[in-house]
Amino acid sequence: MIDELVSQIESRFGELEQELSDPTVIGDRQRFAAASRAYRELEPAARLASEYRRSADDLEGARELLAEDGDDPELRALVESSRTRMGELEDEIRLAMVERDPNDDKNVIVEIRPGPGGEEAGLWAGDVYRMLTRYAERRGYAVEPLAIGDGTYTFAVKGDGAYSVFKFEGGTHRVQRVPETESQGRIHTSTATVAVLPEAEEVEVEIDPGDLQIDTYRSTGPGGQSVNTTDSAVRITHKPTGIVVSMQDEKSQLQNRERAMRVLRARLYERALAEQQAAVAASRAAQVGTGERAEKIRTYNFPERRVTDHRIGMRLHNLDEILIGELDELTAALQDDEKRRRLEERAASV
Repeated sequence: MIDELVSQIESRFGELEQELSDPTVIGDRQRFAAASRAYRELEPAARLASEYRRSADDLEGARELLAEDGDDPELRALVESSRTRMGELEDEIRLAMVERDPNDDKNVIVEIRPGPGGEEAGLWAGDVYRMLTRYAERRGYAVEPLAIGDGTYTFAVKGDGAYSVFKFEGGTHRVQRVPETESQGRIHTSTATVAVLPEAEEVEVEIDPGDLQIDTYRSTGPGGQSVNTTDSAVRITHKPTGIVVSMQDEKSQLQNRERAMRVLRARLYERALAEQQAAVAASRAAQVGTGERAEKIRTYNFPERRVTDHRIGMRLHNLDEILIGELDELTAALQDDEKRRRLEERAASV
């Protein structure tokens, strides 16, 4: 079974290598982008498949030599180590070939809101915003602020695989620290909630214009001459769901409307995904999907410089690095956990 899977990986990877060197494919921007994406996705499994072949060759060679010289300790050790490594590689290859989330390649819209806690919660929401935008920049993604004000932050992250990285940041981020305004040195607990929405294309979410109530009003807060003197702010209400999106950061009413529609489209897309996932969850009596976002996912403990991710029980003692966007270790562990859960679900459904 595993040998068949290894052969399939090798065959498909070879086809992709040929495609990427084919002048016809290179000249077709869309085909080349699709082939490049498929190549990147399959590359980790192809490396593991190559190592599996080498281990299998080592095992076969050692067995042949043992047949000639039946009691060589080094050869017996090589047989044992090759068997062990092949068993490990079999698990790793199956894990690498788990079907990806179909939204993983999408751009994302991130919404950060302060939880209860007054001024300190607002400051913490700002810290989470800076952490996530720095992480995006470190990963080579483009960050586009959409709406910032009153302690809330809405921004887009653009780039291949943005959702595959940022979906793990959705949830409640809890902080334990002594606020600057605390005179007696007491530790306070505050939270910020993060929603991570895969950005939907217009063709993926059909919105009936008749279902929208669009209001315009004068922008509030700091701004240039035209921001506060014209009705450039836009509030869109989706009447069937009651979802409301407001935008006022741009001078142009048209720009604010376009941004509000992007956020509305993403929220409606996520809502549809949540309903679909809830139906699947009901059939197998398990809770999956966006309901997890209401739960505490991570705690940032300042006195102990510790960060705990509660979903996988991971504790790290590099709080300062994490707050400047060095989240790679957490993301990698969460991606591995997701793959293992998907593999277990697939095995249970067979």
